[in-house]
Amino acid sequence: MKSGGQLIVEALEANGVQRIFCVPGESYLAVLDALHDSEIRTIVCRQEGGAAMMADCEGRLTGKPGICFVTRGPGATNASAGVHIAMQDSTPMILFIGQVASHAKEREAFQEVDYKSFFGDIAKWVVEIDDAARIPELLTRAFAVATSGRPGPVVISLPEDMLTSEVEAPEAKPYTPVETRPGDHEMHALLERLQNAKRPIAILGGTRWTERAKSAFENAAEAWALPVGCSFRRQMLFDNLHPCYAGDIGIGPNPRLAAYVKSADLVLMIGGRFGEMPSSDYTLLKSPYPDQTLIHVHADANELGRVYRPDVAINASPAAFVEAFAKHSPKAPPAWEEEATRLHGEYLAWSTPPKTGPGAVQMGPVMAWLEENLPGDAIMTNGAGNYATWLHRFHRFRRFATQGAPTSGSMGYGTPAAVAAKALFPEREVVAFAGDGCFLMNGQEFATAVQYGLPIIVLLINNGTYGTIRMHQEREYPGRVSGTDLINPDFAALARAYGGHGETVEATEDFAPAYERARASGKPSIIEIKLDPEAITPSKTLTQIREKT
Repeated sequence: MKSGGQLIVEALEANGVQRIFCVPGESYLAVLDALHDSEIRTIVCRQEGGAAMMADCEGRLTGKPGICFVTRGPGATNASAGVHIAMQDSTPMILFIGQVASHAKEREAFQEVDYKSFFGDIAKWVVEIDDAARIPELLTRAFAVATSGRPGPVVISLPEDMLTSEVEAPEAKPYTPVETRPGDHEMHALLERLQNAKRPIAILGGTRWTERAKSAFENAAEAWALPVGCSFRRQMLFDNLHPCYAGDIGIGPNPRLAAYVKSADLVLMIGGRFGEMPSSDYTLLKSPYPDQTLIHVHADANELGRVYRPDVAINASPAAFVEAFAKHSPKAPPAWEEEATRLHGEYLAWSTPPKTGPGAVQMGPVMAWLEENLPGDAIMTNGAGNYATWLHRFHRFRRFATQGAPTSGSMGYGTPAAVAAKALFPEREVVAFAGDGCFLMNGQEFATAVQYGLPIIVLLINNGTYGTIRMHQEREYPGRVSGTDLINPDFAALARAYGGHGETVEATEDFAPAYERARASGKPSIIEIKLDPEAITPSKTLTQIREKT
C-alpha cells in the first residue's frame, strides 16, 4: 500500500524527472513528504508564475516536460501565466495543483477553483485525479500528451485527501515518445516543387527539434543552397553564421528579408505555425491562402490547414522530416544559389550593431563586446519589451538549446528562465536580458538563484519606462505620455541585498569591466545598464518616432 503522494513521486521518477520547480502549499504536503526521500531535486521558488516559467524553460531547452507544483487557488492562478506561455509556445510542461479535499468540492471551499474550466482554453489537457490507484496510468498519459503532436502544457489537479489515501496501484512505467514521419508521396511532392522553384525559402519554428536535426538540416540546406529563416524567438534552430542563414522573421524583421518572403515562390515551413507576430499580422504569408506555394511540415495534423491552406501538408515532427529530407539532394545546381548568398550578406549587415546612439551608454558596443566574449554555448534568456530587440537582432545564435524566450511575448520570463537554464546546465554561462519593467514582474526569483548557488548574470536595461508601450504611445499619441513612466530601485544594491553581485553601468566603457567582475564573482549578478529612453530601438529614437507622426 502506498499513498497518493508516494505514487506521484514514483511516477515522476519512472518518467525520468530529475528536478521540479515549486512553491510549497499545504494542499500537497503528501507529495512534498514523498520528495524528501527522492533523488528528484526540488527547487523552491518565490512565486508560482516564476516557478511555472522555469518549468516551461526546461521543457523548451530539453524537449521533455518541465515539472511544476503549486497549491490551490491563488497558487494556481499565479501559475497560469506560465501555462499560457507553454501553450502558445508549444512547450511540454506539466503543472500539478493541490486541490481541496473531495468532501468539500462544489461548496466554494477555501481557495477552491474548477481547474478544468479555468485552464480549459490555455492547456492541452486538464485532469483531476480522484482515485490514487489511477496515478501511474494518468501521469504516464500526461507525459505522452505533453510531448506528442503539438507539445503543450498539461494540468493535473490533486485533491488533498486523494494524496493521503493508501492504495494498491500498478507500477509506474515511462511514457513512449511518438514520432510522426513523412510519407513517400508527400516527400516526392515537396522535392518536385522545390526543384522547380526559383525563389524558395525555408522557415524554421516550433518545438520537437533536436541538436541532431538542427545539424542535419544545416547540411541539407547547404546542399540545396536553400535560404533559411527562423521564426520569432527560434533563432537557435539554425546556425546564424551558416552561409544559408537569411535572418529571423519576427517582430520588425529586416525589411529586405521580409520583401524576399513576400516575393518567394515557395515557402517550406518546418515545425512552426507562423502566427500573427512572425507573419507581420498575416502579411508575409496571407491567411488562409498564401500567394506563395506553401509546404507545411508539422507534427500535429490539426495545425495543417488551421491558419494557412498548404499546397503540400506533411504531418511529421521536425526531427523525422529532416531525417527524410537530408537523404535527398538537388538533381541540378539550384537556380537560387546567388539569392542565398545575397540574403546571408544582408543578414550580416543587419545584425552588425551600431557604434553610436543617444545617451552615455550605447547598446551597440555593448552587444559587440558580448558577441566577442561570450562562449558559443552561452544560454540567452529574455522576457518581453523593446530592450529584447538588442538581443534578437544583434546576437548571432550558433548552437542548439541556447535560447529561452517566450514567443507569446510574456513579460517577466527572462530571470526565472535563466534560473532554470543554469540549474539544467550548471557548466554553461547563462545571461538574462531584462528591462526594468520586465525584471520587476518576476525579479524575486533572483533570490532563488542565490539560494541554490546558480550564478546567472542579469543584464537589466533600465530606461525608466515601459518602453514598448511608450514607443506605441509616441507613435499614436505623440507627446502625450500617460501610464508608462517608472520609478525604480537601485538594482545593483538590490542584487547585493539578495546576497548576489551588483554593478551599475552609466557609460559604455563601464560595461566590459563590470561584466568581468560579475563573471568572476561566482554569484548571481545584476548589471544595471542605465539607458537613455531616447534609445528606444536600434534604428529610431523616441523623438524620431514622435516627429514622424
